[in-house]
Amino acid sequence: MKRLLLLPLVTSFLLGNTDYVTVKISDDLAHAYTTDSGKKIKIERIQDTSNQLTDDYAKTSRPCPPFCIQPTKIHPEIENIAELELINFMKNKVATNQGVIIDARLKSWFELETIPSAINIPFPVMQNASKKKAELIFKILGMKVEDNGKWNFENSKELAVFCNGVWCEQSAHFMTGMLKYNYPTSKLHYYRSGFQGWKLLGLTTIVHKEIKK
Repeated sequence: MKRLLLLPLVTSFLLGNTDYVTVKISDDLAHAYTTDSGKKIKIERIQDTSNQLTDDYAKTSRPCPPFCIQPTKIHPEIENIAELELINFMKNKVATNQGVIIDARLKSWFELETIPSAINIPFPVMQNASKKKAELIFKILGMKVEDNGKWNFENSKELAVFCNGVWCEQSAHFMTGMLKYNYPTSKLHYYRSGFQGWKLLGLTTIVHKEIKK
């Protein structure tokens, strides 16, 4: 089996191709790029085909409640997306300032490790937001307030929201706060597999704050 895996690598080297990728994102996509904290980040998968998760995201069973399996659809009118759609969202929406990836987990989890280009709005902030606070958050996300006080979402950004995984209800709590103040469902996308799904596929992650042991 190892000889079979090495054959394309040797062939690629002989042909002068040093960009050979063993583990692609999809059949026609080896990697993609996004920006995080002003830095260009390459999104790719871990190339070690024997790699396994060893951290908390390797767990299969957590007490339910509160860590119960979430419904496939968080809302009838909110689109579900998976990894390829999220990567396309990075390239087509985040890169053009039309979209934002929201990590709805608590700040400590976001700082520890997250998906590249994501920003952190912890779910309690949105879930418990007053109308005044929601207005401030929505303005940051592109909403305009008309002279008559009406909220205009025409140029508000599309949001791709995630939390820890299919057993995590934090995205649902975040969305509840968004919908309470009528953020358009057409501009909300739910990445249900969340951070565990992203890590399970060996995709690039970002550490914003090193934890000293």
